[in-house]
Amino acid sequence: MPSSTAYQGRPAAAEFFAGIGLVRLGLEAAGFDVVWSNDIEPAKQSMYHGHFQDPAPRHEFHLGDIGEVSGASLPPDLALAWGSFPCTDLSLAGSRRGLAGKASGAFWHFTRVLAELGDRRPPVVALENVVGLATSSGGADLAAAVGELNRLGYSVDVLTLDARRFVPQSRPRLFLVGALDPPADPYPAADSPVADSPVADSELRPAWLRAVFSDPALRTHQAALPAPPPPLTAGLGKQVEFFDPAGEQWWSAERTAAFVGSLSGLQLRRLHVLRDLDRYSHRTAYRRTRHGTAVWEIRPDDVSGCLRTARGGSSKQAVVQAGRGEVRARWMTPREYARLMGAPHYRLDGLRRNQALFGFGDAVCVPVVSWLAEHYLMPLVRGGLRPLTLAARGNGQAL
Repeated sequence: MPSSTAYQGRPAAAEFFAGIGLVRLGLEAAGFDVVWSNDIEPAKQSMYHGHFQDPAPRHEFHLGDIGEVSGASLPPDLALAWGSFPCTDLSLAGSRRGLAGKASGAFWHFTRVLAELGDRRPPVVALENVVGLATSSGGADLAAAVGELNRLGYSVDVLTLDARRFVPQSRPRLFLVGALDPPADPYPAADSPVADSPVADSELRPAWLRAVFSDPALRTHQAALPAPPPPLTAGLGKQVEFFDPAGEQWWSAERTAAFVGSLSGLQLRRLHVLRDLDRYSHRTAYRRTRHGTAVWEIRPDDVSGCLRTARGGSSKQAVVQAGRGEVRARWMTPREYARLMGAPHYRLDGLRRNQALFGFGDAVCVPVVSWLAEHYLMPLVRGGLRPLTLAARGNGQAL
């Protein structure tokens, strides 16, 4: 295994379940060099290639099921393996089959590849998914994921971070950070229970994550990290594109009337307050099914709801403009999706609208990745990170 001094340049990273490459944007902003990527969706690979335009020797993109990937096919000297495995079976809007589900069960192929690397395993791994992973199967799926990484020799930290701290979009996510060589424990575990540590009560590791750290069967650690930026309470209005009031982007008068007519009394009052202001305001809206009827719901704040794909019953997001006695509505544009995912300059030329919305809706917010990489992953790779507490409990055996 290479020592930390081997990673003083641009450490090499592999990006599993890469999608359109937003994780790569975040990692490379923090100094990593993403040299290998994988995804199963041709439409996402097309977006990835269209944006990065890598020459063949510079980067390899393996298009296909991760089940077809072997450890032998990965490049040497990886410092980091990142995996944003499918959330379909973990999301509250999904099937909740957990890690036993066909889609989210791709996690096991990720760890299989790590196992096949043997002594070439990267010293650091990072996994990202929806916060539903923490409660899936009553917490058993999160414990299983940590336990599997323990089996491969990794101590694991678990934290949550919301994109809203960086962009005006509510998008909480869960992150697992595994380290083959976690920093030494400055406190005896018996004298400093993890569940009572200051870190456990922090914004990054709230109370609902304590169970994984207090499980004596798991090997976990908690790195001392700076406080993330506070959540944004506004900013959507600065990210929307501006179109002529008569532009074709806006819905017709009939469709807008149907939209307004579907609103509940509370939603309608909220809209009327904005309509009666002497300036334009912008809000986002989702279509929901309530008691068998399709209705629209408008967010009360100047922040976008979580961008999603149109799969699993989720809805595309609409933009509502209200003010000066007027109300307009339209679908959110691909450029707005890109801005709200922290990728305002992503290349969109030649893309189909639904292709772009699907790619961004299924991605990881760029500044979230770059913050985690800058303050955690890169220092961990280079051996410069110190934890506040470390619970190296359990008898996990490295392969």
